[in-house]
Amino acid sequence: MEDRPTVVLGASTNPERYAYRAIHRLTAHGHSVHPVGVKKGEVSGVTIQREMPASGIHTVTLYLGPVLQKEWHERILALKPERIIFNPGTEDPAFQQRAEKMGIEVVEGCTLVMLASGQY
Repeated sequence: MEDRPTVVLGASTNPERYAYRAIHRLTAHGHSVHPVGVKKGEVSGVTIQREMPASGIHTVTLYLGPVLQKEWHERILALKPERIIFNPGTEDPAFQQRAEKMGIEVVEGCTLVMLASGQY
């Protein structure tokens, strides 16, 4: 399987959160994971950062609702990822259109389901 370096925006150390589960599943599937969140911590051996990586990201998967993710829009677009996954509850039509105009693939889906079904 090809490594698709992924930013998990909204990363959390809480095992009840879907972002936490996504980090575990992404690493188990051999993807480089860059968790970005508000609180420091570690998940699946990877440290949660407060800032986006500088480059080299294939996918950004969102676990922040539209209101909280607004402050990240410009940083996400500056990464020029190949794909942004809008997990359930994170959809933002205006931001999705901006990303598509830049040639970024926009997916409304669930990262966990995509990984489980081989669609990631």
